[in-house]
Amino acid sequence: MGVAGSRVEEPLALTGGPKAITRDPGDIFAWPIVTEEDERAVLEVLRAGKMSDTDVTRQVEAEVATWQGRRFALAHCNGTAALQAAMYAVGVRRGDEVICPAMTYWASGLPALTLGAVVVWADIQRHTLCLDPADLARRITERTKAIVVVHYAGHPAEMDEIMAVADAHGVAVIEDVSHAHGGLYRGRKLGNFGQVAAMSMMSGKSLPIGEGGMLVTDEREIYERAIAWGHYERHEELTLPELRAAAGLPWGAVKHRINQLASAMGRVQLRHYDRRNAEILKAMHYFWDQVEPTPGVRPHRPPRDSGSEMGGWYHPRGLYLAEELGGLPLERFCQALQAEGFPARPGANFPLHTHPLVNEVDIYGDGRPTVLAQSRRGRGGESGGDEPTQVAGPAPVRLPVAEAIDQFCFSVPWVKH
Repeated sequence: MGVAGSRVEEPLALTGGPKAITRDPGDIFAWPIVTEEDERAVLEVLRAGKMSDTDVTRQVEAEVATWQGRRFALAHCNGTAALQAAMYAVGVRRGDEVICPAMTYWASGLPALTLGAVVVWADIQRHTLCLDPADLARRITERTKAIVVVHYAGHPAEMDEIMAVADAHGVAVIEDVSHAHGGLYRGRKLGNFGQVAAMSMMSGKSLPIGEGGMLVTDEREIYERAIAWGHYERHEELTLPELRAAAGLPWGAVKHRINQLASAMGRVQLRHYDRRNAEILKAMHYFWDQVEPTPGVRPHRPPRDSGSEMGGWYHPRGLYLAEELGGLPLERFCQALQAEGFPARPGANFPLHTHPLVNEVDIYGDGRPTVLAQSRRGRGGESGGDEPTQVAGPAPVRLPVAEAIDQFCFSVPWVKH
């Protein structure tokens, strides 16, 4: 690619020039790191036939709780289960509302539907790609039971502002840390702000344990309600009288137990995570330090002197400013990068608030869209009366930043080494 100065300008690969990237990347993208230590731990469980026991799981829970800095940790079969349990544990029930950013993986919000609640989608900030505190404040009603905060693509959300809004309305905050294990917001570890945090630890995440999820909290009531919901085999841990009175069967009719092969791998991965995460941060910061002076491109990361830090940098993104490149569309910019051998793609996750499932589909056979059957909001997601005669779904709420994601956000390779 053309570089002004001592080097002769070359035509872009897109217009017939040579590709800029021709070297084999080696192992810089290889993930997860699985060593003989992981294999020994997993084989020990496998050979003992203890895949469905909980002894190793309780060990990794204690270690995660210490690492996270919270009193309790409860392992789940996946992050989706941990998020559903967190919603139940903070009191999400039929007719309630859960506010969630529209730019995220579906598991951040959709488990609310299984509890009879409805998801109220909120917009994001352009610079963090996380929940916009101002839009959050506009969407809270007397029916709001919980707010899900996603630290998207590893970037810390604006937790001071979000917690101020939540505290002013007495609403619980659930942190989804699936993208940001070990990240910091103003020096404090992500997952330590809300009443409860949940996270995926599947094999593609920065803290990979095979397939699993984790719920962490300081509140014993939340911990015990999550046990009651999906861990019937651990009801001996329950101390709350209202839970013990109906112990023995899972309150949610679900089994959230993690396979101990993943628990064993998780213990090993956690021991090495901070060092491996530091290497990811070093590599990604090196990349962005070189690229940041480029017109039209900004890194998706907190300011370096803010005390905030990316967590794992899961699925990195770049921010694009078309006005600095003469209005060049992001799609064309990415085509040029792809031609050079750099796998950039416009956008990020699909804006969930526009999907037919959350606007039109009658999931549970109520005779009208679930978004209406389980809520009292009117068309467009705005607060209003129930509409029992309306069959067509409501028009999606307008979230301009999330809807423009493919115009200002693009993917960059996730460098691990």
